[in-house]
Amino acid sequence: MKTIGNIIWFVFCGLLGFFSYVCLGLLWCITIIGIPFGKQCFKIANLILWPFGKDVKTDFDKHPIANVIWIIFGGLEIAIGYLLVGLFLCITIIGIPFGKQCFKLAKLSLIPFGASF
Repeated sequence: MKTIGNIIWFVFCGLLGFFSYVCLGLLWCITIIGIPFGKQCFKIANLILWPFGKDVKTDFDKHPIANVIWIIFGGLEIAIGYLLVGLFLCITIIGIPFGKQCFKLAKLSLIPFGASF
């Protein structure tokens, strides 16, 4: 299921999300202060390509100030977007695995600093 799910995800969601996060990461990396935030965008972009079979563990306490700054500058809106898409996908039985991946990405998009997968 992981391989088929990853292929379907890549075609319909992964490629667009990957390029979006890479562009966002490049914008963050323009300034020296934004480089850590750009690196987190690249980490999320890596997961967005092939999310099936990976588990996300978040640890807010590792970098609380950076996580709060991330939440203020767009992390909350991205996470809410993934939550809404995940809820929409969970309406049908076929969409439930993809909705679960959206919930995983919402968790990572909300608190990327200190997260591992």
